[in-house]
Amino acid sequence: MRPLIGIPPCLDERGRWRPGREYHYADASYAEAVGEAGGIAVYLPLAPDADAVVERLDGLLLPGGDDFLPDRPYPPEVRFEAAPARQLAFDRALLACALSRGRPVLGICYGMQLLALHCGGSLHFDLATDLPGADEHRLADPAARHPVRLEPGSRLARCLDGATPSVNSRHHQAVRDAGRARVSARAGDGVVEAIELGEAPFVLGVQWHPETLERAHRDRLFGAFVAACESARAGGRSAPRGY
Repeated sequence: MRPLIGIPPCLDERGRWRPGREYHYADASYAEAVGEAGGIAVYLPLAPDADAVVERLDGLLLPGGDDFLPDRPYPPEVRFEAAPARQLAFDRALLACALSRGRPVLGICYGMQLLALHCGGSLHFDLATDLPGADEHRLADPAARHPVRLEPGSRLARCLDGATPSVNSRHHQAVRDAGRARVSARAGDGVVEAIELGEAPFVLGVQWHPETLERAHRDRLFGAFVAACESARAGGRSAPRGY
């Protein structure tokens, strides 16, 4: 049986799609990439019991999303599209339950940042403000790429077969400190581009969007993730652990 991989969609509670109504939404590329790699993607709307949801899954994909709000004032020209509090609480609970149950996790963009926070890390809430010398990471051209440096021996380097990838980039927030997670890739300006938990079966976060990158890159990264979910399913789901 193909592994079941949960993806929590974003919540629109501010009427951006249609005034007076709430919507869940997600880029279809996430589910398509999971399907291409051999998994079955299932969307996870807000639910009161995250652990009951995760119990039925073989893996968790935390996709891109809205912004984390800073704990201090920022210049008025810096705009934040805040992740709804209910969405953030649900995503935090899903991640905690997935880690405690030993489920493989792949975090993308917002998902990677959430993983860093869970691991006791911190964020740059706006790169232009917090790191004035950093390169532009919100690239207007969808086809634009920048290289990243992989840490030798990391899980990410093994997933990508040691190749130095050129990745897309459309974020203004980034991981400042990965906490107890390991930094496994950086951009040329030093901005964190990937983190991982080495002691876990498969827990990896990337700042870029592999679901819309070239097929070879997508296949390697999603293929490794789905293979880990298959192994976890075939080997029996791990006993709960602390993270």
